[in-house]
Amino acid sequence: MTTSKLLCAVAAALLAAVPAARADEALLTKGGCMACHTKDKKLVGPAFKDIAAKYKGQDASASLVAKVRAGGKGVFGPIPMPPSGADKISDADLQASVGWILRQ
Repeated sequence: MTTSKLLCAVAAALLAAVPAARADEALLTKGGCMACHTKDKKLVGPAFKDIAAKYKGQDASASLVAKVRAGGKGVFGPIPMPPSGADKISDADLQASVGWILRQ
């Protein structure tokens, strides 16, 4: 493969990844998550980067999806997180969002 073709392939892959990151942030906003969370600082709930740090190296996706659906309290402090039903964020969108959070 020539250098120019390789560079074009790499550039295309990088550009394809940018909208996916924005789409996950948009899903979090649409799902109401951004009312209490931000990417990098505590608001009402923990920052997404703090969530990612707590679960780094663990297979936590399924348990975090369940926690978002059921709600919870005590993991990051006394303020409870209300449950988020499928009417707020679909299963597929929630799984994608949790994956994005864990990559922060």
